[in-house]
Amino acid sequence: MGIRHLMSPLDFSVEETEKLLDLAQDIEQHRDRYSHICDGKRIATLFYEPSTRTRLSFEAAMMNLGGKVLGFHSESSSSATKGESVADTIRIVSCYADIAAMRHPKEGAPLVASLKSGIPVINAGDGGHQHPTQTLTDMLTIRSLKGRLGNLRIGLCGDLKFGRTVHSLIESLSRYEGISFVLISPEELRVPSYVRNGMRAKGIPFEEVVRLDKDTMSGLDVLYMTRVQKERFFNEADYVRMKDFYILDREKMLVAPEDMIVLHPLPRVNEIAVDVDDDPRACYFRQAQYGVYARMALILTLLGIEVKK
Repeated sequence: MGIRHLMSPLDFSVEETEKLLDLAQDIEQHRDRYSHICDGKRIATLFYEPSTRTRLSFEAAMMNLGGKVLGFHSESSSSATKGESVADTIRIVSCYADIAAMRHPKEGAPLVASLKSGIPVINAGDGGHQHPTQTLTDMLTIRSLKGRLGNLRIGLCGDLKFGRTVHSLIESLSRYEGISFVLISPEELRVPSYVRNGMRAKGIPFEEVVRLDKDTMSGLDVLYMTRVQKERFFNEADYVRMKDFYILDREKMLVAPEDMIVLHPLPRVNEIAVDVDDDPRACYFRQAQYGVYARMALILTLLGIEVKK
């Protein structure tokens, strides 16, 4: 089998995704078993734009496996400033590392790299296009905390038009039985038509609402919050009128289902009040920890390393 890359969460079948999530959960429960499995291996983190969670999560994942890290954290600290192409960079990096994670502001840049690479390439975010390891993180979090990925009612709230994490999560969860969505956003930031059409074609039930309130949250298993950014609105009056609809605070949590979990890809600004952080249903910081396990499992999968249990 040739080199395998991850550009989109749909690159893995449902069966392959389940196998990866099983591995991630085993890593969580038996970290010592995996602490030296990547001794002598190196990951290159090629980040052409700044990142905190994703880059550090990849680096922590490889170090937890016993491997080492090299790379750069911004375009200005790479040879891209001299005009080197992504294709040439990955050819060189293939001489130094065993696997690479690339974040790039241009959609499709990691795909271009994968076509010229001698090592597996992971898309760590390309513009507003895809962020597959965030989707794997989200799915691992939901499965770990709710016990399943099917038969769930998922609320997605905030910027559903430009949010790459939202689009990827909808596409991935739509492959499971019994999934339905509640899409909570202002008119200006609705889910794009191609995503809605995709859900209709698959027969996935969904409803679109403007407000985040008791009626909207009723029956939700998961509430996935995202940022509503001021600059996305056509005028400030609309933003001021609507921004408080999308702030999840203690008062709203009082009327939320007792078994609903709250997720957020982070960073947050003010869309989740800090008074929610102590609520046991607030799982966004645990979600960041699950991201390390998901990326550990992904590294092992793409490197073809199996653990003898």
